Amino acid sequence: MVRLAEGGAYLVKGNTIIPDKDNAAAAVAQAAGREVSKEEALKNTIAYGILKEHNTSGTMDKLKIRFDKLTSHDITFVGIIQTARASGLEKFPMPYVLTNCHNSLCAVGGTINEDDHMFGLSCAKKYGGVYVPPHQAVIHQFAREMLAGCGKMILGSDSHTRYGALGTMAVGEGGPELVKQLLNRTYDIDRPGVVAVYLTGSPIPGVGPQDVALAIIGAVFKNGYVKNKVMEFVGPGVSSLSADFRIGVDVMTTETTCLSSVWRTDEQIEEFYEIHGRKEEYKELDPGDVAYYDGLIEIDLSTVRPMIAMPFHPSNTYTIDELNANLTDILDDVEKSGNNRRLRGRRI
Repeated sequence: MVRLAEGGAYLVKGNTIIPDKDNAAAAVAQAAGREVSKEEALKNTIAYGILKEHNTSGTMDKLKIRFDKLTSHDITFVGIIQTARASGLEKFPMPYVLTNCHNSLCAVGGTINEDDHMFGLSCAKKYGGVYVPPHQAVIHQFAREMLAGCGKMILGSDSHTRYGALGTMAVGEGGPELVKQLLNRTYDIDRPGVVAVYLTGSPIPGVGPQDVALAIIGAVFKNGYVKNKVMEFVGPGVSSLSADFRIGVDVMTTETTCLSSVWRTDEQIEEFYEIHGRKEEYKELDPGDVAYYDGLIEIDLSTVRPMIAMPFHPSNTYTIDELNANLTDILDDVEKSGNNRRLRGRRI
C-alpha cells in the first residue's frame, strides 16, 4: 500500500524513479539523455523553486523566508497582534487575514470571545488587515478560496495550515513567527529536505482522502521519515484525484511531522481557481526533467483500503478489515496504551 525508499531517489521526466545507488548517475544519464549531477537535480523540485523565490538570505543553505500572506483565527490573533504592537507594529506589511471560526459561539466566559472578535475588527481597520466575521468561513476554507496561489507561500498560526494541493507551500507555526513577519523579520531555517510522494493508480470506490492520509501517516510518523521536510506529491496518480480529494489528503500532512507540502498542478487545479474567480493565481507546477529527492514514498492508490485511526494519535492506524479481524486485541492494546499514559502522568 505504501512503500518507503531507503535513501534518496531521482525522478526523471515525472515518471521514472531511479534510487540513489552506486549506478544512479549512469541510469539517470540514460533515462534523461544527458548527465545530471545530484546538485543540479535537487534544484529541480517544485519545493526548491518556491523556497528560492521567497528566500532573502542569498544562500539556499540558510533560508530567511518572507511569506506572501498570513492567516490566523480568533484563538491566536489577539496574542500575535498584541505582541507585535508592543514591539512597534505600525501596519501589516502583507495581507493578514483574521478569521473568527474557532471561538465563534461567544459562549465561553461571558462575552470574552465577542471581545476578541471586536479586537480583531479594530486591528484590521487600523493596520490594514482582512477581517472575516464569525460564521462566514473557516480559516482554511477562506485561505484556499481567497489566498492560495500557485508558487506562493502562506504562514498561518494554525497547525493544519496546508494548501499544497493548490500549489501553495503553507506552514503552520506558533504566534511568534507571525509576529516576526509583521515586524518585517524573516522565517529562519536550514533548507529542508524534500520527500517525493509518488502516486500511481486511482482509489477504489469507498476509499476517501482521509484513508489515503491515514495510510501515509501510519507509514511515516513513528520513523520520522518526513520530519521537518517538505512532502512533494508527484506522479500520474495525482491527476486521478479531484481537487477536493487532494485537499483532504494534504490538510492531514501536518500529522506526519513534515514542515510543509506541495503538489504538482494540472487542469483540475486550474478549474478550482477559475471557479473561485481567481484564475490568474494558477500556473502549472511540475518538477524538472530530472529532480532529486531526499526520500521517496510510493503509493498505489488502488491498494489503499478504508482506514481507521485508534487512540492516541492518527499514526495508530489500521484498515477496517484489520480492525474487524482483530478487534479484541487492538482494543486491548489501546487500553494498555491509555493506562501507560496515565501512569506516566502520575510520575510527572
